[in-house]
Amino acid sequence: MTDISLKCACGKVKGTTHDVSAKNGLRVVCYCDDCQAFARELGQSDIALDQYGGTEIYQTAPGYVHFSEGEDQLRCLRLTKKGITRWYTACCNTPIGNTVNSNLPFVGLIHTILGDKDIRDSTMGPVISYVQGQYAKEGLPAERYNKAFPIGITLKIFLKILKWRITGKGYPNPFYKEDGKPISKPTIVNEL
Repeated sequence: MTDISLKCACGKVKGTTHDVSAKNGLRVVCYCDDCQAFARELGQSDIALDQYGGTEIYQTAPGYVHFSEGEDQLRCLRLTKKGITRWYTACCNTPIGNTVNSNLPFVGLIHTILGDKDIRDSTMGPVISYVQGQYAKEGLPAERYNKAFPIGITLKIFLKILKWRITGKGYPNPFYKEDGKPISKPTIVNEL
């Protein structure tokens, strides 16, 4: 298992993801309209999305994530009032990842904070699934098309979350205060 440096585009936000491996996380590409909307909202579509509108995500436990510099630059938004919490940097709008809440030991770290592809390939293993293909841009190869989340991937995510809960890997959570509130008040993009 390896540690990977986290760094935003301008370098003000830095940190580490510990014990990175295919066993400690899942690497997926999500084509959902919300991931695409998040990238557009930040003005980061060119760096966050692939040619088909997909976002590469490493799903891991918050306890593996530590920020050493620039924590005051962490911001979050929700695309809707009840949507998931999406994290980014205030300094340069680098997408960081997605969380559900402080009780669920899960964070989906976006590749924009995780270093280059060679490092991701050598430490995280291959992308194990492509999800939400119905929202992809035209031309998505057939082998990448999965509507929603395939049951096998959903089960793997569930089992990882269960393991992280049992082993206490939900804490410390760098995105939430001890009272369970986000460290930054979420901006709601769409009040619906």
